[in-house]
Amino acid sequence: MTLDRIALATLLAFGGGLVHAECDFKVEVNDEMRFKISQMVADASCDNIKVTINHTGKLAANVMGHNWVLAKSADVQAIATEGMMVGLDNNYLTPGDARVLAATDIVGAGESASTSFSPKVIETGESYTFFCSFPGHWASMKGDFILK
Repeated sequence: MTLDRIALATLLAFGGGLVHAECDFKVEVNDEMRFKISQMVADASCDNIKVTINHTGKLAANVMGHNWVLAKSADVQAIATEGMMVGLDNNYLTPGDARVLAATDIVGAGESASTSFSPKVIETGESYTFFCSFPGHWASMKGDFILK
């Protein structure tokens, strides 16, 4: 086996938790309370970054819905806790919350939703997290968002 094939096999075997894309991300979710990725690395030269979430499970949005939300890591818990009070109609996010940098709608089985945002919302040296704001999901459905 050549070195290139070994490197590719290693990447495929162990790289499942990392997603790297230039400017366009596809995020799959299902009826579990977890993203299939733990980190997203975007290119700082992107004009816009697009994230599409696709729910491949069987449960409806009101039972096991998921969304994708981007915020500074320090703000995640407060955003999620406050969002519980505004309900599914607001995607469990307080309307107009400036701490939410980007977010998709909540999706259920067979649904998808997208959001786009400028990389200019990311401040150098700050830590960012993507998470699901459905009640109780944010604690385990989250990952690091990095702009390089």
